[in-house]
Amino acid sequence: MQHPFHLFRFCPKCGSQHFIENNEKSKKCIDCGFVYYFNSSAAVVAVIENEKSEILVATRAKEPAKNTFDLPGGFIDMYETAEEAVCREVLEETGLQINSVQYLFSIPNIYVYSGFEVHTVDMFFRCKANDFNNLKANDDVAELQFIAPEKLNPDDFGLTSIRKGIEKIL
Repeated sequence: MQHPFHLFRFCPKCGSQHFIENNEKSKKCIDCGFVYYFNSSAAVVAVIENEKSEILVATRAKEPAKNTFDLPGGFIDMYETAEEAVCREVLEETGLQINSVQYLFSIPNIYVYSGFEVHTVDMFFRCKANDFNNLKANDDVAELQFIAPEKLNPDDFGLTSIRKGIEKIL
């Protein structure tokens, strides 16, 4: 797997072309001394069950993996906790208000956005909602449905980390 160093040719601080590989994790600008570390972006994933223990599954409305299954979630915004992010993402994508979150596990992923590979760490949370009356597919979700765990097929999930997460949950 190729590191994304080759995509960054100019120093983000001063714009110099003398932005060279410093080590396996960073590049350094010879002109201003700025060192940039390429770290994973943080993302969240919600595992939401209804009263029948069925899992809320989204169908992706956009690329990557358009028209495949997904779980609600997305990137953590600046100055936002992972718990705040999972509640915000669920509200944006489903209309549901989350009243409790419990961290489950994390899985590294590569999310292709605008033709660029974004390395992520996807943090999975079990989320509880008391009221499903406002459930509606919004944002980048085409459809929402509850599916019994025994009817879930990890191969129906288009993103690698979500597929691995479903395997782990099942």
